[in-house]
Amino acid sequence: MSGALAGPDGRPRCAWGASTPDYVEYHDTEWGRPLRGEQAMFERMSLEAFQSGLSWITILRKRENFRAAFAGFDPEVVAGYAEPDIERLLADPGIVRNRAKILAVIRNAGAVAELDQPLDELLWSFAPEPGPRPKTMAEVPAITPESTAMAKALKKRGFAFVGPTTCYALMQATGMVDDHIQDCWVAR
Repeated sequence: MSGALAGPDGRPRCAWGASTPDYVEYHDTEWGRPLRGEQAMFERMSLEAFQSGLSWITILRKRENFRAAFAGFDPEVVAGYAEPDIERLLADPGIVRNRAKILAVIRNAGAVAELDQPLDELLWSFAPEPGPRPKTMAEVPAITPESTAMAKALKKRGFAFVGPTTCYALMQATGMVDDHIQDCWVAR
């Protein structure tokens, strides 16, 4: 991927963010913008886990279905999910029906309850200092030392589907890092 591409309104965007109306909206209003709150961060962590191996657009287009299926990503509620809930989720065509990912989200909800600090505080503790904006998407890393450290700390606390690449995507999605390229209108 290279520099910015013009979206439907003519504004230059990160190349991926100009490709579909769903991406334009997500790119312009959410990606790279700081997000706080335990439930909001649990949702993003869960969606990034579901995205593993899939296109983000698939998850983005199913996000409302995921919210309905997982009680708005309330970790306390999701931690209590049992076999009937798992069967319900596996039968729900509105979400990604992957048993391992569903079980990971339920496990992660339980891990949130065991934390000695709020989830968002823990995650944000790995945010790096802001650096120069990338010139092209090719300069955007897939993993960083910070995302590797986050993944290790989360796994130590019982979380699943939180590898360094997923953690870096989470960092991007929640504004811990802002990888909008230099020519992108959002970066200005």
